[in-house]
Amino acid sequence: MTTPPFPPVGEADLTVLRAQLGRPARDVVGIAARCVCGNPTVAATAPRLADGTPFPTFYYLTHPAATAAMSGLEATQVMRTLSDELAADPEVAEAYRRAHEAYLSDRAGFGQVDEIDGISAGGMPTRVKCLHALAAHSLAAGPGVNPIGDRALALSGWSPQRCVCAEPGTAG
Repeated sequence: MTTPPFPPVGEADLTVLRAQLGRPARDVVGIAARCVCGNPTVAATAPRLADGTPFPTFYYLTHPAATAAMSGLEATQVMRTLSDELAADPEVAEAYRRAHEAYLSDRAGFGQVDEIDGISAGGMPTRVKCLHALAAHSLAAGPGVNPIGDRALALSGWSPQRCVCAEPGTAG
């Protein structure tokens, strides 16, 4: 198994993550995606936390503007729309299943945890449950890997290519 292509997290990143989350980040193994300014956008988290808790959410969305954008989408009917698209389009369903497998493969590079074996995040591979997790996966893996995460990002109006880190409410 190979590990995803990101370097280990540094103290400066942990400081930004702490500000973004409003609490210390737990068991971060790397920064999987960044804002165009370099601030963390997605943290990669160990599949088993230091306290022994299994943690299936390997890719964790941290950027306040990104999380707000996904929360805004979740407050609308977009999750239902995306679920309907998933159910109606076999190509999207197959791509989403592959995204699930890619997610599991990325996480497995950081340890196997029996309690979460086969469990990815965001409802993959069969439903749309958490746009935060799906967007985080899309940002970490790049466009074309997670079709639902890609759609959520496109619908959100937020982009890591336009820095808003210095704007109020967007720690960094």
